[in-house]
Amino acid sequence: FKTAITEPVLAQLRVVPTPPVTNAADTAQKKRPVLQAKDYLSVYIEPGVLTVTAKDSLSGSEVKGSASHAEFLSLQEKSKSYNDQFRALYQELAELRKNKDSAAYDLKIKTIDSLDEVVKDAVYLSYLKSKGKTSPVALYALTQYAGYAIDPKKAEPAFNLLGTAYQNSPTGKNFKNRIELAKKTEIGQYAIPFTQNDTSGNAVTLASFKGKYVLIDFWASWCGPCRAENPNVVKAFNKYGSKGFTVLGISLDQPGKKEAWLKAIYDDQLAWTHVSDLKYWNNDVAQAYGIMAIPQNYLLDKEGKIVAKNVRGEDLEKTLSGIFTAPN
Repeated sequence: FKTAITEPVLAQLRVVPTPPVTNAADTAQKKRPVLQAKDYLSVYIEPGVLTVTAKDSLSGSEVKGSASHAEFLSLQEKSKSYNDQFRALYQELAELRKNKDSAAYDLKIKTIDSLDEVVKDAVYLSYLKSKGKTSPVALYALTQYAGYAIDPKKAEPAFNLLGTAYQNSPTGKNFKNRIELAKKTEIGQYAIPFTQNDTSGNAVTLASFKGKYVLIDFWASWCGPCRAENPNVVKAFNKYGSKGFTVLGISLDQPGKKEAWLKAIYDDQLAWTHVSDLKYWNNDVAQAYGIMAIPQNYLLDKEGKIVAKNVRGEDLEKTLSGIFTAPN
């Protein structure tokens, strides 16, 4: 196949089989692809002719004609030694979620986060320092290092390790924009104002929460980690709600999924204000805040200033305890 690109980019090749057509009445079915196969190939494509040779599976393919892909494989090899550790940790996490062991679940999340930081420094930051000026794969390394929830204090110095051509590429410019947006939502900044409709269709403004500590909580009914964290948020709401704390839930549920959103609110006993435009990842508030993964949250003080970010589990309790038990 042919495609037009302006820079070397990471793509995925997948086989998407289509149900067989048995008669004329099945024409509509023919146009409806089934779920994508799990077998896929991540490949760095660049201008020129690339050859992908596969025998039994795409994941075991041989790629020729892309120097960027060879560089990508070299980088992937450096992270392989950590993959087994991550796999085991996520299996343990799934069991803890199933057993509803929230304390152990929170501890396991911290273990995963700690290992993730090790990988970011040892693999991706190291690569940026050595090849940021010369390799287009450095853009991939940068996104892996920064993660979805960008810390501009770490991401900007890493971005500056890139060569000028990569900084000015479409991907580089997009990442720079993400850094600038992240600066607007750092601790100490005033939260970006917004208005969105609640479950009854009534407009709710962030400004209406002034005078209270409010946790802006980005979540969705389909998000497993969000649902696993909800009991912690409920506990905090019940404990500190009478002291001037509340929660504002912003759902990234999908178009046409209002009932799923409402059911999750009811099932998880989330007795606070909820808003959504049911635009999935294109939720207007999520876009304004640069949300690319959930759960994420922002804790605001009574004046609307961000005082904490992504506080979950025990950290949420400790943060709120420090606020509401501190001497006046």
